[in-house]
Amino acid sequence: MRRTYSAIAWIIAGGVVVQAASIAFGLGGMSHFIQEGGVVDKALIESRQATFTGVLGFPIHGMVGGMVIPLAALALLIVAFFVKVRGARPWAAIVLALVALQITLGYSIADMPYLGLIHGANALALLLAAVYAALRIRRRKTIVARELSSDVIAT
Repeated sequence: MRRTYSAIAWIIAGGVVVQAASIAFGLGGMSHFIQEGGVVDKALIESRQATFTGVLGFPIHGMVGGMVIPLAALALLIVAFFVKVRGARPWAAIVLALVALQITLGYSIADMPYLGLIHGANALALLLAAVYAALRIRRRKTIVARELSSDVIAT
């Protein structure tokens, strides 16, 4: 179960990296499209006919952030109840809470663009929490192994 917990936490961290890369790809492509004389307006967005390089970044950002990471965060919390490591549940709950906040901020950006600042900062907090949760499991295992090896040497 420790490996499963750690793997799910790493999937969440990797998902955050994919999120950052995909939105940068999308916005970079859109910026290039505009510099070349293209127009991005409501009609283009609603028609779903945009063909500029990087347009694939937007749906990737939406799918990973709207489905993959939330499901992984929920799975992390469920698995945390079966992992016998102190602190696994609280860190899984922290990750899930950060994911819930991230989703709320993501859907609210259109109405309040300044929330994008918090959305970006929260993404970094989520990345750090997921990495810490993954490393905590490994660190605990290493500490136990060191204690056992020092006991064997002492006897």
